[in-house]
Amino acid sequence: MASNNSSDLGDITLKEGPYPELTWVAVVVGWAIGGLIAVSIAYAALILGFSIEGSELAAILGWGVLRGVMRRTSILENNINQTIASAVNGASAGIMFTVPALYILAKTEGLETVDDFNASFIALLVFASITGCILGLAFVIPLRKQMIDFDRLAYPGGIAVATILKSPGAGTRKAMLLFIGALISGGIHLLVLIKMGEDHDWAAGAAFGAPSMLNIVFYLSVMTIGVGYLSGKGGFWFGAGGFLCYFVLSPLLMYFGGDSVRELVDSPNAMRGQLYRPTGIGMLIGAAVGGIIAAFPLIRSAIKSMHAASQRVNEDIASKNDEMPIKLLYLAVIGGAITMVVIAFVSSPEMTIGRAILMAVLGTLWVWVAGVIVAECVGRTNWSPLSGMTLIAVTIVVLIAKSGMSNPAAVVSSMVVGVAICLAVSQASDMMLDLKSGYLVGAIPRRQQFAQYIGMWLGPIIVLMLMIVLHQQYEIGSDKLPAPQATALASVVDGIMSDDVPSYRYTAGGGLGLLLAFSGLGGIGVLVGLGFYMPFNIVLTYTIGNLLRIVSDKTRGRAWSHDVGIPFAAGLIVGEALVGVGYALVMVFG
Repeated sequence: MASNNSSDLGDITLKEGPYPELTWVAVVVGWAIGGLIAVSIAYAALILGFSIEGSELAAILGWGVLRGVMRRTSILENNINQTIASAVNGASAGIMFTVPALYILAKTEGLETVDDFNASFIALLVFASITGCILGLAFVIPLRKQMIDFDRLAYPGGIAVATILKSPGAGTRKAMLLFIGALISGGIHLLVLIKMGEDHDWAAGAAFGAPSMLNIVFYLSVMTIGVGYLSGKGGFWFGAGGFLCYFVLSPLLMYFGGDSVRELVDSPNAMRGQLYRPTGIGMLIGAAVGGIIAAFPLIRSAIKSMHAASQRVNEDIASKNDEMPIKLLYLAVIGGAITMVVIAFVSSPEMTIGRAILMAVLGTLWVWVAGVIVAECVGRTNWSPLSGMTLIAVTIVVLIAKSGMSNPAAVVSSMVVGVAICLAVSQASDMMLDLKSGYLVGAIPRRQQFAQYIGMWLGPIIVLMLMIVLHQQYEIGSDKLPAPQATALASVVDGIMSDDVPSYRYTAGGGLGLLLAFSGLGGIGVLVGLGFYMPFNIVLTYTIGNLLRIVSDKTRGRAWSHDVGIPFAAGLIVGEALVGVGYALVMVFG
């Protein structure tokens, strides 16, 4: 007979029985796994410039802990666990794509004070991030029934998570593979740190006498191999961008360029700094804008979904018990918008109440629009235009803040509002993906929605602290932590603040990124732009992971890649990231 014991978590009843769902165990394990994944993926995002969805990792690790260690077998409980964990991880991309831009902008004359991360400013960023999460979830939750039940959007990531949840035994085996991969990766990275310090490069080209223009340098990192494996063929364009630079453009410029260009080509670092990097940033910007334009058909579909959902709010009485109360969501939107005004107003002594209201209102409206668009994009294509939405949002608030405020004050205020918008959009897409997995395993949507709120507050605290520690040890914006997305955002903000029209390299890159965005291949423009921007040592190692995935799919089959290769590759990311972060903590505080 089912147990009748229960305990209350606010308005939520935590039930114990043969099929527990929203339990304290799921909450605590979700927080722990979410923190682990957030640290790992945020660290990787600063290096590679793009993020990885954490729901699958959370589901795998959840079975390792819940079934393998605690002998709990409820699929629904693990579904709540992965919902909370992925909500925690939602801050990894949202913060790492935005806030590090302050460190990069602080190197600009006149903006030296924007990276003053004192206690009050950190608290404000955390408060803004949590407010954004609340807004994003409140706007997107009412669309669940329309997008998932009626429109039946695919949400491929949600299907993958549901597959893991339905295979408890397989999930436990995958968790063991992930753990083994983490041990191997962590051990290798520790040896690299002991033997080489923070310099992880092997100049293979020079060792074998290859021309310097080819820049054959390996980044001795199994984490980048793991990320490449997870990306598979989809990440091919990232590597293609780097190979295009050094194996096509550099030789052409060597033979057909002028003397000054030939001197640059012979020094790959100088070539990247003066040509490939600015072109890559331009491509990121152009691809972001183009991605929004290319998503117009999805935008129309999203608007229809919003309209249909609003009609069903009052009509579908039978489903009201399955959803969070709509009045509570309305209250969250109103409270979030008012809080955004307060956040904008206190972000700088120069801020006026009128400007704060304008920034908050436009920011809240953009959260509503962008959150729905990203949820639709992820549902249909599994591609998220998060960076593009953030870029546009920050541009809007910078233009508002610029008039009547000093440049440092305008930058800081805009970034505070911008991080709230980015976190809102990130949480909105993650919520819909998790609700899809819940739909497939028979979960109660209301409990998942509460679980997302339970998890979303922790991520900003973890990731912001991590960012500060990593900057103190490695310096964000350096070759060790290039932070490509934040650098692109910083270049846009710097251009706006200085009234400086981008140079022809940024413009040429922007045009190329715009064209690639219309290719119909999802985020290809962003990936190629990152390949141009990133140091080739990282691109080369990442490409090894791509090739390994392609070979394993062909020779062992896709089932083997999903059951064995992907969990092991995920472990490679977790192990190296934890050792790298641990090393930074020891160096900073020890």
